[in-house]
Amino acid sequence: MPGLSRTQDIRWMAFMRRCIERAAWAALVTSGLMLQACAPLPTLEPRTPSTAFEDTGDTVLGRVVAPMAQAHPGKSGVVAITQGLDAFAARVKLADVAQRSLDVQYYIWHQDVSGNLLLDALRRAADRGVRVRLLLDDNNTAGMDEVLAALAAHRNIEVRLFNPFAGRNWRALGYLNDFSRLNRRMHNKSFTADNQVTIVGGRNVGDEYFGAGDAPQFLDLDVMAVGRVVHEVSKDFDRYWASDSAYPATRVLADAGRRRTRDLQAADEPERAILSAAYLDAMERQPFVREMVERRLAVEWADVSLVSDDPAKGEGDVRDDQLMWSRLKHVVATPTQRLDLVSPYFVPGTEGTRHFARIAQAGARITILTNSLEATDVAAVHAGYAKHRHELLEAGIALYELKRQSAATVPFFKRPGSSSASSLHAKTFVVDDATVFVGSFNFDPRSARLNTEMGFIIQSPGMASTLETGLASLLDQRAYRVRLRHDGALQWVERVDGQEVVHDEEPGVGLWRKFGVKLLSLLPIEWLL
Repeated sequence: MPGLSRTQDIRWMAFMRRCIERAAWAALVTSGLMLQACAPLPTLEPRTPSTAFEDTGDTVLGRVVAPMAQAHPGKSGVVAITQGLDAFAARVKLADVAQRSLDVQYYIWHQDVSGNLLLDALRRAADRGVRVRLLLDDNNTAGMDEVLAALAAHRNIEVRLFNPFAGRNWRALGYLNDFSRLNRRMHNKSFTADNQVTIVGGRNVGDEYFGAGDAPQFLDLDVMAVGRVVHEVSKDFDRYWASDSAYPATRVLADAGRRRTRDLQAADEPERAILSAAYLDAMERQPFVREMVERRLAVEWADVSLVSDDPAKGEGDVRDDQLMWSRLKHVVATPTQRLDLVSPYFVPGTEGTRHFARIAQAGARITILTNSLEATDVAAVHAGYAKHRHELLEAGIALYELKRQSAATVPFFKRPGSSSASSLHAKTFVVDDATVFVGSFNFDPRSARLNTEMGFIIQSPGMASTLETGLASLLDQRAYRVRLRHDGALQWVERVDGQEVVHDEEPGVGLWRKFGVKLLSLLPIEWLL
């Protein structure tokens, strides 16, 4: 170059060459990532067809359930599972006693202590000859390809992924060319053994749902059911299993099956082995487990019906009047005296807010519990909810927000020196002290129109009373009561040592978190929440 010495010219040329090489590498990597994002999904067919076994009356579970079901024809027996350890124990025990089949459907399955222990329970069942069908939403399986491929390689286990990502690395890039499909997820949660016993509710699979480890713990709710409704759940599982969104894992995953299924046990690290042993020991001491095995568990017999979205919702191919939300609206719209609603991600929107206001103005007493800003794990959802608080309160609705709890209040073991907290994850409502819903449905636009959901509608004054008593305790001890000040500003009231403490600002959070939520509330994203 003019004005440069030969040495400077050589250095300049070397510098330019490096820049060109790096730009070429960047272009090559970007092109590769874009090609991965645009990779097509494999074909669905031929898939191995399968349906729930009907002839399971001679299994251990069938022989336990049969006399109870015969004594309550047309009814279903239900048990509320409020404690995380009970919820984990029930699933493991069902897997261990199953003789014919396990049909398992979840939105999230973590590779942690409880997640790995439960995977190992599925593997043990398959080793005994039990047919295992595992259907997972693919949105939360990052890092699990090798484990899932190893499971799928077992002769008695089939794994399918709902709305899978074609590219297994850099998954977020898939949204660039397939946002409409990938934005729709399978939020269902069910665990069914021998078509005789099922567990449906709000819990995913992971330590935070089962009271283990250091993760913030979720207050959650499941229902274990026997009798007529179990067959409804099995038929619904078959519908999802055969849907156009359920892809065999063997076709989606790379050949990562070198890991043997017997190596999937959680005790593969010294520290995890200690935690796993402690968890299993505590589980064996739970009264819930003993009562279930010894057939002494108190069961409420009632009219129970399954409500579930058509899996075609995962492709956006369902009319509004076919949505699960359309059925739930009829139930929620009928209170004449009382409606108690619990939803961790409560985003009623303008239409929903007015709907609840009309119910309250007609004379029904409405109480709503959701997460406070300090307790929520999704700030954007809180932003969508917060903009409707004034209108809800002005309609006379009692609004409560769960406080973030310290580790000392969260039951079960912790790693020495660890800390944790809890937040709300249960999705339930009670209408007029008699009708109960328990399931996966959040009162937000995503549950209503984007994700597939499921749950039970239970006609049971007994279960309604149990849930209302538990809710009253939460409201009194672990929630802020939100109210309007005389000038229209919000206040948060909590009870501390029997005394009321009033906060004029959103409690437990700093200025930046409040500012971030305020900013999010201005964005047109409510339909995504």
